[in-house]
Amino acid sequence: MPQLVCELIVTLDGFARGQRSPGYYGYWGPDFAGWIATNTTQPHRMLIGRRTYEMLAGLPREARDEGWHTMTETPGWLFSRTLKETDWPGLHIVPADMLSFVRELKESDGAELRTLGSISLVQQLLGAGLVDCLKLVVCPLILPKTGVEPIFAGLPDIGFALASTRVLDERVLLLEYRPTGTPPYTP
Repeated sequence: MPQLVCELIVTLDGFARGQRSPGYYGYWGPDFAGWIATNTTQPHRMLIGRRTYEMLAGLPREARDEGWHTMTETPGWLFSRTLKETDWPGLHIVPADMLSFVRELKESDGAELRTLGSISLVQQLLGAGLVDCLKLVVCPLILPKTGVEPIFAGLPDIGFALASTRVLDERVLLLEYRPTGTPPYTP
């Protein structure tokens, strides 16, 4: 049974992007680059939403590095009720119910399932209890005025156990969590 891993690059206050923020919030460095390069070479199958796909597919040619090309060839599924085709050779469009489709994938054999951004997908998968591992790349900034896409908005309360930590470039935290169910409450 494949594990479902959701990976997000976030701010300390839980935003997926900022209105004026550069890529990786400006915290790109050799460790960060090395982690991404190593991570993308590990066998996995991608789960991606329409908005994330359109943003990545629309990157200008000069921004399309080796990692971008590897990503476009990674096997996976694009969840969209409106798109009819994709230029990425490994990607198949799924217009059906995403949660049912992912439940079936998790019951089959194959490589790890991994989201690529796609905050809406991550929120739905977490809410449905389908996530096995939540990896957060936490950049050291808060964006209370310019942050958009709060990653946990609308979710139920969920508890997590810390599985691993790593510091990238002496400033970015890579945190790996396993969902544990309902968090502890005060009686």
